[in-house]
Amino acid sequence: MRGMMTVLTREVSATIIPSGDRVMLPEGSELRVMQTLGGNITVQDPYGQLFRVDEKDGAALGEEYAPKEKEAGDASAFHEEQVWDQLRTVYDPEIPVNIVELGLVYGCKTEALADGGHRVDIQMTLTAPGCGMGPVLVDDVRTKVGSVPGVKEANVELVWDPPWSQDRMTDVARLQLGWM
Repeated sequence: MRGMMTVLTREVSATIIPSGDRVMLPEGSELRVMQTLGGNITVQDPYGQLFRVDEKDGAALGEEYAPKEKEAGDASAFHEEQVWDQLRTVYDPEIPVNIVELGLVYGCKTEALADGGHRVDIQMTLTAPGCGMGPVLVDDVRTKVGSVPGVKEANVELVWDPPWSQDRMTDVARLQLGWM
């Protein structure tokens, strides 16, 4: 679907990449779909500006971008790997690699709560400290981890030490980016 042109069927709120500012894209806007990973859609306007359209608004770009129904899972079968699976669905809107393979997740701790369910604490970083998309990615992580059956609390801490470098990327990420 990369590079496919589409026209918005209604006005949608979008995030400007890389500043992270929110704007309204008007109905009838012509956009090129650049990336559809992790449920969100990265589009480009005719002037070259990139925007991220949230998954919930995907149908405004066309039926093929409409959100898919998610199955409810069994909260009693919680396992930390479910959290990692959700983390692998979070993508930087400019890089077609998930945050786990990019090496942005520094830690993931799960703890059973006394009243049932689990708390998950994530430590993550960004590829650059001034990245305007940081709050958007943190919110994506919190939302997706919080959607795991059995998770009652999802805390995300943005850390800068150690600083991220390309050395933290997995071979999978390097391969996806054509660096191997």
